[in-house]
Formats: sequence, C-alpha cells, structure tokens
Amino acid sequence: MATKFSEITAAEMRSAMIDSQLRTNDVTDPAVVGAMAAVPREAHVPAALAGVAYTDRAISLGSGRALNAPLVTGRMLVAAAIRPGMRVLLVGSATGYAAALLAALGAEVHAVEEQSDLMAAAKAAAASDKIHWVDGPLAAGAPDAAPFDRIIVEGAIETLPDTLVAQLAEGGRLIAARRDGTVTRLVEGVKVGGTVALRSFADMDVAPLPGFAVPAGFQF
Repeated sequence: MATKFSEITAAEMRSAMIDSQLRTNDVTDPAVVGAMAAVPREAHVPAALAGVAYTDRAISLGSGRALNAPLVTGRMLVAAAIRPGMRVLLVGSATGYAAALLAALGAEVHAVEEQSDLMAAAKAAAASDKIHWVDGPLAAGAPDAAPFDRIIVEGAIETLPDTLVAQLAEGGRLIAARRDGTVTRLVEGVKVGGTVALRSFADMDVAPLPGFAVPAGFQF
C-alpha cells in the first residue's frame, strides 16, 4: 500500500491531523500523540486513497472492512492507557495501523485478522518484532497467547464474546465500540472477578466488525 506522497507532505498532514482532530477532542496523552505523529497512516490505506489518509473519517478497505477515523483510534488508545511492556490483544487489525501504534507505544502486540489480503498489507506496512500476527477468526482472539493486559477490539460490535473476556487478565482493561441501534459508543471495562462491565465514554462513528452480531433472542 505504498503511496506517492513525499515524507514532507505526509509529516505536514500528520501534524494537521493532530492539531485539528486529536488535540481538540481529548487526545492529548503525550505518548499517544507522539505515536500518531510518527506512524505513517498513509502506508495503511489503498494507494488510491492516500490523499485522504488523514481526513476525519473511516476509509474503506473493501470486503466490508474499513480503517477507523484517526480520532476513533486515538480515543481508544488513550482509554487503553498503554504502558511499555504490556501485552495487548488487538482484534481486527485490518491493515495494521493500530498495531503499529501499539508497537510504537512499547506494547507486545498480538494482532488478530481473518482476511488474508488485509493481513498481507498489515505485515508489509507494520513490520516490527513487537507485533505477532494471528491469522484466524476475530471473535476467537489469541487464546494460546493469553492472558493479556489489554484487549482492544478495533471496530463496532453488538456483543462481546466470552472467549475474549476469558483472555483478559484479572484487572486488565478492554476497549471496544458497541452498536446500540443507530448509535455507536466507545466503551471500556476492567476485568474484576472474571467479568467485564462495560461503560460508554464517547459517541463515535466506528466501522463495524464482522462476527460480533447479537444472536437471536440475546440482549447485550
């Protein structure tokens, strides 16, 4: 997913993204801002869309998947409170932008993706020995590598599978986006006594993830 942008142009666009989208909307954590200033977002979108890589909207990646708007990713990372050395499960890594940011924050990342074309693009764009790529169903997570200090579900879901909750360490934090009718809200929760109670902290337009639909008769 190489682009035709010069490094100078990309740097200017990242700076504008930070000043106009992130800092004005509660993304002020120095580590998160620093990571988003350093990671080339244009490397994680189709080349034809490189010119809109830093706009405040989701970018289609095809096959019903999308790269979330920068503000969504930034708010999730701030809520996750990542510290160097943490083990993070990223569910729905797509083209690897969030995985690259987590690696830049010093986390050991286990990035799950089920679409082979997205996985290939992610590996090419986010090469790092801190990222472990997991090819498999998103809702399955990475049980062989559990437990994790943090779990980030990089997309909107209707239900949170018990399989993912089981992979979060006691006291660990989970960040996701929950679809509630026509509204999508960013949510967070800490695992206490084996359960995670999610609370919303922002209304956002978040790209949906496949495989997390509410079963018939089930209520979140």
